Formats: sequence, structure tokens, C-alpha cells
Amino acid sequence: MTEYEKWEYRVETIGSAFGTKDELLQDTLDEWGEEGWEVISVRPPTNSSKITIVAKRPLTRTERRLRNLPS
Repeated sequence: MTEYEKWEYRVETIGSAFGTKDELLQDTLDEWGEEGWEVISVRPPTNSSKITIVAKRPLTRTERRLRNLPS
């Protein structure tokens, strides 16, 4: 039986009503890359000048355990 890799996903909208600066987008992508996230989509929400980023990374046992701990 094949075991499939498990993923966790992150979705965040950045920017302001006046748009998203390239520097903010680059800084966000650099930070996420350092944390192991792989961006799978970057798109503007409907009728918005902001940008929504969708990313994924493999879900490890450590991350799974930390996600289940109470805040």
C-alpha cells in the first residue's frame, strides 16, 4: 500500500487598498521559503488590489504534534 505525503496549507492576503508593493511580496515569500513553505498560487482577490498567497509544506510528526497542542 502506498502512503501519501501529508501536507499543511497556508493562505494569507497581503497588501493594502492601495496595492501590494513588490518589496512586501518578496519579503513575505523569502520568509515563507525559510520556513519551508512552497508557494502554489498567488492571485488577487476579486475586486481587490491585495494579493492572496497559497502555500504548502510537508506535514511532519513534529509539526503535527505542535499543531495539536492547546494555545
